Parts: sequence; structure tokens; C-alpha cells
Amino acid sequence: MDPNMKILVVDDFATMRKVVRNMLRQLGCENVNEAENGEEGFRMAQSDEYGLIVSDWNMPVMTGLEFLKACRAEEKTKTTPFLMVTAEALKENIIQAIQAGASNYIVKPFTPQVFEEKLKAIFKE
Repeated sequence: MDPNMKILVVDDFATMRKVVRNMLRQLGCENVNEAENGEEGFRMAQSDEYGLIVSDWNMPVMTGLEFLKACRAEEKTKTTPFLMVTAEALKENIIQAIQAGASNYIVKPFTPQVFEEKLKAIFKE
């Protein structure tokens, strides 16, 4: 994983965005932008180049799943690595996210170690 790449963190809770940002910082990633819902995240993803998108599932305005599907439908973001983060541990949800094109899936709460493992799997490190 390139520590200089731009990363987009999308979550409706500022505290969760801060937690993810801090975990990324521990991995050497400082170039992090934030959005508080899928619609804002989608606009940002279309107007800039991101090497990774980390998105919550349950958000107002546009859910993480809707955001993921919108990203996969656009040429610019159809192959951008996408980590879905959610409190939903239902197998159906995991299947739905993977079928929609999620690169990986993580269930809250999670440790920095699990977060790093998921990112390594995405970037095949």
C-alpha cells in the first residue's frame, strides 16, 4: 500500500472518521479526506483521484451500499479499492457488499490489527 496515496473516509459519525484516520496514520498514510455521507463521498470521489475508499454502510442521504454501487458504475472509480465498514455482521450483507464490488469488508468494532490485515488483503501485500 502506497502511504502517499489519497484516501477517502466516508462515515456519518465524526468519531468513527477520526478513528479510521488515526489507524491510517499509524500505517503511514497522512493524505486522508473525509465525507459524512455517501452522496458527499461520491462527489468527492468523482472530482479527485483516490487510491482507497473506506466507507460505512449505514449512513443518511446515501448508504454505503448505494455509494459503492454508484462508484462501481462510474469509469473513474469502478476499480478503486473499496473497504466497507459496518456494524452489520449478517452474512447476507457481506455477500451483498462483495457482489456490489466491495474489495473487502470489516465489522465494527475492529482493532488496528484487523484493519491493517484487511488493507493488506486488498493490496495483496
